[in-house]
Amino acid sequence: MIHSMTAFARRGRRTDWGELVWEIRTVNHRYLEMGFRLPEDLRSLETACRKAISTRLRRGKVDCALKINFSDAAASDIQVNESLVDSLLERGGEVAARMKNPGQVSPLAVLRWPGVVAETERDLGPVEKAALALLDETLAALSEGRANEGARIRDMLLARCEAVSGHVVAVRERLPEVRERIREKVTAKLNELTAEFDRDRLEQELVMLAQKMDVDEELDRLESHITETRKVLDRKDAVGRRLDFLMQEFNREANTLASKSNDAETTRIAVDIKVLVEQMREQVQNVE
Repeated sequence: MIHSMTAFARRGRRTDWGELVWEIRTVNHRYLEMGFRLPEDLRSLETACRKAISTRLRRGKVDCALKINFSDAAASDIQVNESLVDSLLERGGEVAARMKNPGQVSPLAVLRWPGVVAETERDLGPVEKAALALLDETLAALSEGRANEGARIRDMLLARCEAVSGHVVAVRERLPEVRERIREKVTAKLNELTAEFDRDRLEQELVMLAQKMDVDEELDRLESHITETRKVLDRKDAVGRRLDFLMQEFNREANTLASKSNDAETTRIAVDIKVLVEQMREQVQNVE
């Protein structure tokens, strides 16, 4: 089963302490490349996230974003450093005794003093566990989407292979007619000449010309590439690079077929094959 490298998945979960949301987007890339946008409190999860992703994906550029919104019920309690407040008030009273008409100290001003207020450290253990579990669910949804798109690409590639196979058969069926037409054309030109010519030498020249224009090897290799492509599409591992190589080979044989052709219909078929190969190549770029 082949997988597409282009997909998107989003999963969220509500808990007593708040809401988590994972968004993962993947596009085609030569290797597996990961990027993360994580809340500052959960930056330590990146290593575990990378490991989870690498167990499911082989290739592609992966962008992962985790959003977290803590509920009001989960807000951290505010702790006041009472000894520091007492010290501030005591020292403030001493300063006020030395001043004429001292102003009243605002409680909020005291709270803003560095070190007076401290938040209780939040227990992130349950949050981290929930985030990793939700990541696994999101990756499962992403993999399903990549597999579905991969199935569509596979059907398209098989259909194009079938079309190329039909074109190869058509060229083979034309070969005897093309060769005979070349012989007749050369013979007719020679018959127009008044000078005598060597019939044996003519046969040798016709054989050499036929060899120069022979496309049997190109047709054989095209059929071989079709067979190999069908086998690759049934493999379970990542096949994108292998398919990309096969598309290059397809294109090479189609170009050679066109360059050797001395028949308008064969040239047209070669162009049709090149169009089909280009359509396959574009889709193969997205295969993992």
